[in-house]
Amino acid sequence: MFAGSAIAAKPAVSSRSGRRALKVQAAAYNGAYAEELVATANKIASPGKGILAMDESNATCGKRLESIGLENTVENRQAYRELLVTTPGLGEYISGAILFEETLYQDTRKGTSMVDELNKNGIVPGIKVDKGLHPLSNSNGESWCSGLDGLAQRCADYYKQGARFAKWRSVVSIPAGPSTIAVRDCAYGLARYAAIAQNAGLVPIVEPEILLDGDHDIDRTLEVAEMTWAETFKYLADNNVLFEGILLKPSMVTPGAEHAKKSTPEEVASYTLKMLRRRVPPAVPGIMFLSGGQSELESTLNLNAMNQSPNPWHVSFSYARALQNTVLKTWKGEEGNVEAAQQALLKRAKANSDAQLGKYDPAGESADAAKGMFEKGYVY
Repeated sequence: MFAGSAIAAKPAVSSRSGRRALKVQAAAYNGAYAEELVATANKIASPGKGILAMDESNATCGKRLESIGLENTVENRQAYRELLVTTPGLGEYISGAILFEETLYQDTRKGTSMVDELNKNGIVPGIKVDKGLHPLSNSNGESWCSGLDGLAQRCADYYKQGARFAKWRSVVSIPAGPSTIAVRDCAYGLARYAAIAQNAGLVPIVEPEILLDGDHDIDRTLEVAEMTWAETFKYLADNNVLFEGILLKPSMVTPGAEHAKKSTPEEVASYTLKMLRRRVPPAVPGIMFLSGGQSELESTLNLNAMNQSPNPWHVSFSYARALQNTVLKTWKGEEGNVEAAQQALLKRAKANSDAQLGKYDPAGESADAAKGMFEKGYVY
């Protein structure tokens, strides 16, 4: 039995009637995968390591390829994702990689599976399991995330294919309110997914993204983030999710992208850690931040500022664009540029590894690294 999970239904005596009533205490998940979930979560949350998020949908991956003049074909997606997973030495800085379903079942051009290439590098394969965002009826133009139907079977299939953790992204929009119904739907959906994933042996990454869109100040972001995470942990607890076997993927607490005042890394760190300490139990092994359209440099500086003193959890990264932007521009779809592109990936991975350890030095960063990548109304 997993430590600390012994739960029993205890008879209680009513003080008024003297009749015995059944008092039920809920238990965190303690099934067949409990110990494995904890081990996997802690492996991913290893010192100096973070997650490479390469789970963009085929349509979004296509937009990235088109930005360097390539068609959105299976072959081009395969070539790019192969470049990422076969980067020599990547496992020194990256402990997990989130894949899109196509990639989980895909081979490299030399015939080895993408999953095997990650495992050879000491990187845990993960899988995006949500089915995307849809308009939420009777809300302020907000969204809900689909994918619960058939999720148990899909998770079981992904586990057989080699995935050991999962990701589900839902969003909260500050300019839209957010409405109570949108926050509640976001939190409940994440909790149901997390419970289902754990029962299939997959560590769930819980990601209620507070979108950067808007001109609100940092205090408003803090208010909405605290509300969203309070709701999320309430439903995680209600669904008996094992906190020691999850990872979080929060947004950093920053002003809206269109706010006139930009925060320093120190201010972002102060607000973000304040929110986390108020809402996240220390039982959670790792906080793996999303970059959310921040520049490569900004996301690394902010992470570094958060690791200048000890935290109750592993505070790290799960970046997509903030790790891949320079890689794509370097590669340009040309075979002769693969090694240089892989070196660009290693450089960004090492920078964020150093930031996780609180030792990042921005000296030598290029001007391109400081260019923001925020897209209003971004679709993942």
